[in-house]
Amino acid sequence: MQNRMPFIVSKTDSFYDKLGEWIGDLFYDILPEAGFELRDEQIFMAFQLEKAFKDKKVMFAEAGVGTGKTIVYLLYAIMYARYMNRPAVIACADETLIEQLVKKEGDIAKLEKVLSLNIDVRLAKSRDQYLCLKKLDQVRDSGFSDEISTIYQQLPDFVHTAGSMQSFEKYGDRRDYSTLSDDLWGQVNWDPLQDCFSCEKRHRCGLTLHRDFYRHSTDLIICSHDFYMEHIWTKESRKREGQLPLLPEHSSVVFDEGHLLEYAAQKALSYRFTEYTLEKLLTRLMENEVREKTLFTVEEALLDSEAFFDTISQFSSLSQGSEKQVITKHPLVMKACRKLHSTLQVLEEELVFESELYVINEYELKIVEEYLEQITYSLSLFLQELNGITWFEQDKGERTLVIMPKMVEEVMREEVFSQKKPFIFSSATLSNQKSFDYIANSLGVKEYLSFSVASPFEYDEKMEVHLPRFSSGISEKINYLVKMINKSEGRALILLNSKEELAEIKQRLSEEIHYPIYFEGDAEISTLVSKFQNEEHAILCSIHLWEGLDIPGRSLENVFILSLPFPPNDPVFTAKRNGTDNPFLDVDLPYMLLRLRQGVGRLIRSEKDKGTVHILINEEINPGVLQKIKEVLPTQALEH
Repeated sequence: MQNRMPFIVSKTDSFYDKLGEWIGDLFYDILPEAGFELRDEQIFMAFQLEKAFKDKKVMFAEAGVGTGKTIVYLLYAIMYARYMNRPAVIACADETLIEQLVKKEGDIAKLEKVLSLNIDVRLAKSRDQYLCLKKLDQVRDSGFSDEISTIYQQLPDFVHTAGSMQSFEKYGDRRDYSTLSDDLWGQVNWDPLQDCFSCEKRHRCGLTLHRDFYRHSTDLIICSHDFYMEHIWTKESRKREGQLPLLPEHSSVVFDEGHLLEYAAQKALSYRFTEYTLEKLLTRLMENEVREKTLFTVEEALLDSEAFFDTISQFSSLSQGSEKQVITKHPLVMKACRKLHSTLQVLEEELVFESELYVINEYELKIVEEYLEQITYSLSLFLQELNGITWFEQDKGERTLVIMPKMVEEVMREEVFSQKKPFIFSSATLSNQKSFDYIANSLGVKEYLSFSVASPFEYDEKMEVHLPRFSSGISEKINYLVKMINKSEGRALILLNSKEELAEIKQRLSEEIHYPIYFEGDAEISTLVSKFQNEEHAILCSIHLWEGLDIPGRSLENVFILSLPFPPNDPVFTAKRNGTDNPFLDVDLPYMLLRLRQGVGRLIRSEKDKGTVHILINEEINPGVLQKIKEVLPTQALEH
């Protein structure tokens, strides 16, 4: 440990005392001499965090924009990891943000340079962020595009050899194919139908090699909330199957944008049943020399599945701004569900006989058996009056039933916060009316430390906020966008609430604005962010970058919020509304105001930044809502 510490700890010294002294020297002397701003709020946060690491406690660290909270938690996480000889885990809100920490302009790179530290930081991305060799082969066999051909040609030589690997390199990361659209990437990336454990290509698979690489990190492993929660829910089952957990033993966990962790926990516990997936698996099964009885049961299951999804489609309704459709549990829906559930149970029994005949490929059989087990369990939950949330999704012809547990606090309390280690929640928006009880209760946290510090920025001098009103539809808003963006010569982030909004503005902005313009989904997101940051007059349009995006300087001088970010009327938020006496005041309004604060916070990222926020509102806005918006804004708004 000692030779990796930037300060000396003798056998009689307390590590925490020496760490505190070093932190003090850093913030009062070393960092200011290197050009960092001395911020009282940052120093206060640093000494608050010491308590959480020393006592191995949960801490809610609410720090406003510009406090430099990332640098503070990185310093503690790294030093504590070296003290404990186990890496720290930094969990970001989603996959789009984990690259932000390690970009060349980011805080980790700055700390390495100023402190002459060699920080071992590795990314643990979700499995769908990696290339699947099996899917790549399938796409190549069925006729492929130039982009797919290029991916295949760029594979390392060891992928194609049969002997032992003397040396290998990491490959297959989504970022390696940054120009590929999300749709094309979906044809060749990992998906839940792949059984990596029994795949003959696994030892040459980019996903396997990446996983082995990040597990050996000595300082930091950076992942998404989703990934961390998947690690928690699959840890024991992976051990039973002879596999390593997704993450190695670690010393501490920091949840960046920690107010979003509840959604990741619910998502990780959800069950997804996709019609296309079942059809694909069972059709592939029929290509084997199976018994006639099994063949008949497979055909019956395919018909029952189609009938079930047809019935659900008939009794589902769309939610504005959401892909989640509300399902009415009509007797016809329940009848179709019971029929499919019964047929799939019979099929599971038939496959037990087939496995003993060895006529089905073992890899394919294992995938089918595991998926059928998951589906039958999902359907049994759907048939029960469970304390959960169900919805229906339909995207590009694919139909999916999703079942999500309503409350996760009990599982979180037992599986996560029972561990004796520091858990740090970091965000500018954790409290509700100055209390942290709401987030603590929703996550099953019984005891915690907390603090709150405001932003140090003088927003009255640095930011203008405009609240233009619009009486008609989106066309009038787009006219405003075009006018203002041309006036500011680009330098704009446009924040959107749905794919529908993105699609509506995409064509017109591309035609009417002659500066570089980047739309989320057209390429890998961190590549788009990097281009936007390094091209001063560019425009970035995004659905998911309301939080975590950190671009100081002239590239981002305007933030446009196309519509107020109210939550959709989908089953998840409907369930939240049903659990309160005043849904608008208790659910809709707090969510919108919190997200609005996050979006506005993208503009001023350093003491030198200045710019304008445009929140485009509708003419008929409720005066009370408008007043609440004005109250959470960091400076007085201009209405016009």
